[in-house]
Amino acid sequence: MKITCAKNELVSALQIVSKAVATKPQTPILSGIYLKAEAGILELQATNYEIGMVCRIPAEIEEPGQIAISGRYFQEVIRKLPGDSVSLSFNREEKIVHIQSNQANFTLLSMNASEFPTIKPMEGNLQFKIKDNVLRSLVKKTVFACSNDESRPVFTGCYLEVADTKVTMAATNTHRLAVKFETFDESIGNIKIIIPSRILQELLHNMTSEIPTDVTVTCTYNQISFAFENLYMTSRLIEGAFPDYHRVIPPEFATVVTLDAREFSSAVDRVSLISRAGDYNIIKLEFANNQVHITSNNPDIGNAEESVAASIEGPELTIAFNAQYIMDVMKNIDSDTCQIKLNQPLSPAAVREADDEEFIYIVTPVRTAH
Repeated sequence: MKITCAKNELVSALQIVSKAVATKPQTPILSGIYLKAEAGILELQATNYEIGMVCRIPAEIEEPGQIAISGRYFQEVIRKLPGDSVSLSFNREEKIVHIQSNQANFTLLSMNASEFPTIKPMEGNLQFKIKDNVLRSLVKKTVFACSNDESRPVFTGCYLEVADTKVTMAATNTHRLAVKFETFDESIGNIKIIIPSRILQELLHNMTSEIPTDVTVTCTYNQISFAFENLYMTSRLIEGAFPDYHRVIPPEFATVVTLDAREFSSAVDRVSLISRAGDYNIIKLEFANNQVHITSNNPDIGNAEESVAASIEGPELTIAFNAQYIMDVMKNIDSDTCQIKLNQPLSPAAVREADDEEFIYIVTPVRTAH
């Protein structure tokens, strides 16, 4: 194998695929990155069996071929090379990869490429295309609500339900729930699966095109893949049944509060500085006199309070929340105004967006000692 390619493109590709390199590999080859050069394309692959990443970049190929190389060292070396282009050549007898850029020369020992479990495009029982901006919105508005508690795997992923023309994504950690749906012009099938939040975070990170691009989603009963532009990502699905989240969403609310999303978000952020050091990070919201009065106190640190103008319809009330759960949703609201809908001080509340009827966030209040 003998190739030359742009350093910045190789660095970007390595950044993407290295997310799938196994940190504690079951077999040594999983700590490697697989490279295959043919027909003007250099393909990089990495997998830890949970997720797999494939990235393609253009390259000048003198001799096609394939190599596997230790992920950690290869990425570090390429990142620090001085030139704008990188030449890689592989001597099969020596089992050594030669790396050259400007006046810098490195040699790295190769791994056995034939042992690498290469990622093949998946054949699925459901395949559909979705614009990346639509998928980005589905993921962005739900994935933050997933749990990090590995002992309950079902809550560490997003539930994806495809029902004819409607695609819904939902995530919960049992204290909060985020649901977002999109409707398509034609039926795209039916499926209910749970996708690990990790692959969705990577997806979000890599869907960066300015103009809407098609993402091809392929599902089987235990795997999912996303293909777009020069990227292909696969992931195992989470086994188990996602709870019926519809039961958590109150059918109606007594109090509806409308506020400026940015103002409210900034105020919560400031006031929670005091409570953040505590165990529960509690802020109190008092909805009265057409304003929200936000307070937090920590006996060891001090107090904070701030008021934000609001339009309140219905009974006035005071309610307490984990500040982080409010801040997380506010970061993902795109509208200028948002609504908080409430019933009782201990009943779940909803946060909705002015410009997005297809999104709802439910958050459970915190019981406080008065």
